[in-house]
Amino acid sequence: MKYSVVIPVYNRPLEVKELMESLTEQAFKDFEVLVVEDGSSIPCKQEVLEYKGRLNLTYLEKENTGPGLTRNYGACSANGEYLIFFDSDCLIPNGYFQEVEKELASAPADFFGGPDRAHPSFTPIQKAISYSMTSFLTTGGIRGGKHKLDKFLPRSFNMGVTAEAFRKVEGFSAMRYGEDLDLSLRLVAAGYSSRLFPGAFVYHKRRTDFRKFYRQVFSSGFARINLHVRHHGSMKLVHLLPSAFVVGICLLLVASIFFPWLLMLPLLYCFALFTDSLYKGNSPWVALLCIPASWVQLFGYGLGFIAACWKLTMRGKNYFLPD
Repeated sequence: MKYSVVIPVYNRPLEVKELMESLTEQAFKDFEVLVVEDGSSIPCKQEVLEYKGRLNLTYLEKENTGPGLTRNYGACSANGEYLIFFDSDCLIPNGYFQEVEKELASAPADFFGGPDRAHPSFTPIQKAISYSMTSFLTTGGIRGGKHKLDKFLPRSFNMGVTAEAFRKVEGFSAMRYGEDLDLSLRLVAAGYSSRLFPGAFVYHKRRTDFRKFYRQVFSSGFARINLHVRHHGSMKLVHLLPSAFVVGICLLLVASIFFPWLLMLPLLYCFALFTDSLYKGNSPWVALLCIPASWVQLFGYGLGFIAACWKLTMRGKNYFLPD
């Protein structure tokens, strides 16, 4: 078996059904699928088992422990040379595994990942959120990609790793947020090599409204400090940009009392977001939504980062991100 696809699920039966359907359409067939129910109150067992005859499929159930330990649970039953991790809200293009095969044939990689995009079927808000998470005008460069500001570290919504390397570093930690970056950093520390596979992208739905999106990115900003505590030296200058943006906007608003023309700066930024989104093929309505999505993304991450810095200062290095 070449690949084992491990998918943790928590209360997302409809999304998992769409993901399963996309996996049945893969041109490359040498893979198994392990769906792990993480103590869901709305299980997906019925939806998953509909694909039992169409996929090499295993359905597992366990108590709720969070995404990292749930992926580990699935990996324990995996038989593949490589483990591929997808989030349950992803859709997989039918050429995904062919792209992975092509990249691995060109040069080896101990662990790898690909980018994410918005599918045409996504809602306008989902498309706008996708833009805000991938654009170079927000933090797309921090997250890593073709035009990246930091070394590429795979995220768990689209991540591959050799089974040998995964087991060597004992898989994901119990962190609720940032567990994928924690794994990537431990793999790097153990001497394993990572690489971006640009063509091995997935369609990632992320959140369905700005309130949920804010909570997600706030947790991501918070987790960055926890990662810094666990992996000294992993913090880079680019990780400070969202919090610097928050502080800068607040100072700008104060200064605008005396210099009203300064308010043109955030307006120019909004115009840049709108035109860039239009240039990338989004509709005018989606391009408009990209403006609040990008501000939510930057403020959510930045405020989460600042909150974690404050709590770290108050509680010291023994502070860890709560559930």
